[in-house]
Amino acid sequence: MKTALRFGLVAAGALTLAACGDTEDASEEAMADNVEIPADEAMTEVADEPVADDAATADTAEEASTEATAEEQATAEAAGEAAADAAADVQAAVDAAAATAGDITDAANDAADAAEAVVDQ
Repeated sequence: MKTALRFGLVAAGALTLAACGDTEDASEEAMADNVEIPADEAMTEVADEPVADDAATADTAEEASTEATAEEQATAEAAGEAAADAAADVQAAVDAAAATAGDITDAANDAADAAEAVVDQ
């Protein structure tokens, strides 16, 4: 009975999907409805070819300069030192937390041992 019910549901679903199709003529070629169709239609009237913009690719002396000024270099070095100091502070905090966690673990083990001793008596 369950197999017949499942087969019936699958058949009903297939017929429902088949009913959703829309075509006037079976000989028409299928065409996807997506963003390319409006884009293709918009480009049908364009006859101009793209051209290079010389101003966009021109190298000027200001753009070609890649060397950092002394002030920029000093700022970058100061930022690097500040980052190294912050990393050292974080590492110290992690080490302190690890030591505290170790102390807590030792205390918990001691309490467990004491509780076990009381239960064994």
